Amino acid sequence: IDIVIELIGGIHPAKEYILAALEKGKYVITANKALLAEEGKELFSKAMERGKSIYFEASCGAGIPIIKSLREGSVANKFLSVFGIVNGTSNFVLSQMSSNNWTFEEALKEAKRRGFAEKNPSLDIEGVDSAHKLILLTYLCFGRIVNLKDIFIEGISRISLSDLNYAHELGLEIKLLAIAKKEGDELEVRVHPTLIAQEHLLSSVNGIFNAIYVSCDLVGNILFYGPGAGQLSAASAVISDLVDLTQDIKAGMFKPTMNVVADASIKRLRPIDDIESRYYIRFMAIDKPGVLATISGLLGKQGISIASVTQKERKRQAVVPIVMVTQEAKEKNLRIALGKIDRLKVVREKSVAIRIEEV
Repeated sequence: IDIVIELIGGIHPAKEYILAALEKGKYVITANKALLAEEGKELFSKAMERGKSIYFEASCGAGIPIIKSLREGSVANKFLSVFGIVNGTSNFVLSQMSSNNWTFEEALKEAKRRGFAEKNPSLDIEGVDSAHKLILLTYLCFGRIVNLKDIFIEGISRISLSDLNYAHELGLEIKLLAIAKKEGDELEVRVHPTLIAQEHLLSSVNGIFNAIYVSCDLVGNILFYGPGAGQLSAASAVISDLVDLTQDIKAGMFKPTMNVVADASIKRLRPIDDIESRYYIRFMAIDKPGVLATISGLLGKQGISIASVTQKERKRQAVVPIVMVTQEAKEKNLRIALGKIDRLKVVREKSVAIRIEEV
C-alpha cells in the first residue's frame, strides 16, 4: 500500500490513522477539514519528517479546485485578502430567506428536508465549519497556521428576515463570509455575517454553492465558484488528489505539504476589537419621544457617527425596529456602546450588528 485515503471525518480516530500511515511511510489523502484545521501543524510536521505528503483538495470547497489553484496557479502572487462563502448550509438558509421571504426557522427546516443540513446543524450555522476552512485558506495564502481560538466566529442564527429586507433597501446582501485580509503588518482572520453590495459577484452566490474571492498583487481579483458540498463533488477532489499523487510518485517527485512561503511582512494577528468597519445595526425599542436621541447619544460618546437612520413601523408605545448605518468605527467602541444601549429599559431585544465590507 502506497497511499491511505481518510474520509472518516472528525478528529479521532482519524488523526491516529493518519499518523500511523505516515509513520509507516504512506502518503495520505484526506477531506477532513476539522482535523487539518485543529491538528494540521502536527500532521504536516510528521509528513515532512517521514518525507511524505498530505493531499487535501476536498477539505475546502469540495469540488472547487481552490487548493491546487492557490498553491500552484497563483504561486507568483502575494495575497492581499480572501473572502469566502464556504458553507453550503448557511448559504442555502440565507438564500432561501432572501428569495422566498422565509424566516430563519423556515429556511433551516427546508435545508434539513432536502438533506443540506445535519440533524444538529450548529457547526454550520454558527460558523465553525467556515472557520475550519478559513484556517486552511489562510495557511495557503499567507503561510500562517492560525489556531481556531484566535478566529472571531459569529454565526447566522440571529439574522432575521427583516434584516435581509432592510439590507435590500440599502442595496446590500447578507452572506456568511470567512475573511482573511492583510492590513499593514497585521492579518485579520474572522467569520461572521457580512453585508456586501448586491452588485458584487459574491452576492449572486446562492443555494449550496460556495465561492472564494481572492485578491492578489499581480493577477488582481479571482473568483472560484462551484458546489461546495455533496458526495460527487467531494469525490471529484479526492480522485484529483489521487491522480496527482500517483503521477508524482511515478516521476519520483516529492511535493512537501508545508511548501507555502510565509508572508514575512505579517507580524501579528489583529484582534477583533481593533478592526474598523461600517456597521448595520437594528435595535428593537419602544416608540416614544427621546429614544432615538438617547441611542444616538450613546453611540456618539464612543466616537461612532451615524450615516443614516430609519425608524420602521411607527406605533406609539409599541416595540418597533430602528435601523442605523454607521460611518467607519472601531469594533471595541461599538461593542461598548451596544452594551450600554441594550441595558436601556426602552430597548427590548439584544441589538443586531452586522459588519459592512467593501470587498
